[in-house]
Amino acid sequence: MTWILLGIGALVVFGIAQAIHLSVVMTSTDQQTTGLGYYGRPLDERRAFKAKLRRHAAALSPILWLLGRTSKLPFDKASFVERGLPGPRGTCSEESFASALDYEAQPEDVFVVTQMKCGTTWMQHVVYQILHRGDGDLVESGTALYAVSPWIEGRTSASVDEAPLLGDERPSRLIKTHLPVSHFPPRPASKYIYVSRHPASCFASCADFIRSNSGPIEPREEDLEAWFMSDAMWWGPWPSHVAGWYDASKKNDNVLFVRFEDMKQDLPSIIREVAAHLGVQELTDAEIDEIAMTCSFEYMREHKDVFEMHPPHLLSVDGPMFVRGTSDRHGDLRDELRNRIVDWCRSEMAESGVPYDSIYPESEG
Repeated sequence: MTWILLGIGALVVFGIAQAIHLSVVMTSTDQQTTGLGYYGRPLDERRAFKAKLRRHAAALSPILWLLGRTSKLPFDKASFVERGLPGPRGTCSEESFASALDYEAQPEDVFVVTQMKCGTTWMQHVVYQILHRGDGDLVESGTALYAVSPWIEGRTSASVDEAPLLGDERPSRLIKTHLPVSHFPPRPASKYIYVSRHPASCFASCADFIRSNSGPIEPREEDLEAWFMSDAMWWGPWPSHVAGWYDASKKNDNVLFVRFEDMKQDLPSIIREVAAHLGVQELTDAEIDEIAMTCSFEYMREHKDVFEMHPPHLLSVDGPMFVRGTSDRHGDLRDELRNRIVDWCRSEMAESGVPYDSIYPESEG
């Protein structure tokens, strides 16, 4: 009996130690990745930070395993709402959303806008390279994209005030946002580039991203589907998000609407279109070829340390940058799930003045 009690006592002590260790590491990681705490470091220091975090994750594997066995990601607790707009707790906050919603856009601002997982980082790099006419040096210098391109409503990048102006011909502040046009209407003096992605592909990529970031507590597919097709989706549902910015592009010359699928099919043409939208001098064929090469899936994946979409944390130290990055991710879904998503989007957009088929014709799903 004594040995049993001693064993139980040892397990209790171990469990308490694991819980304390977990709390300390999570708090410390959050503090060290806020603002430029992570992305502002040199590449070798970012790699060392991840190596240290991997060791913590290995030491905490028992409690992380237990969490995975006893719970799933609760979307309600992982979310907040600011001015009627839901967002992800951790990478964003009520305060960071409020600051973004109150921001007065400036003439030098270029906004890359998407719903989540629709090609944001890809278009950010395209714009970055256009502003540098294909001669950007992120990879050569090891500088993280989010050290020079702020995510305006996020907590883990350079702030707008810290962001450098990029390029000599058209010095620009390159800003990422997922904010819907209902909460972030375009200002006449700024430039906006919105990237849309097929809703079922968006869902598939969101599901992969959330699973990779939630580790052992990854949500069930039915919970992901219910969240995606609801007003609880972060930054608002796909139909209203896409319809809002599509309508804005028809009414405002400073808003360019681009499809992810067209970027995959003919990136050089999109590069020319974006460059013309920004008003830079016409790019040469050699400059377009260089931009297309450095903005390719293969190049960005090879240099993923520069294009990380979120800082590392215990549940995702080495989260994948892209899972596939293809234009037809929707083809990976079961037919019934894919059809439910498309039918819901078509129904939601029917009365919006922006029919679903005007963006994704029936022949494209």
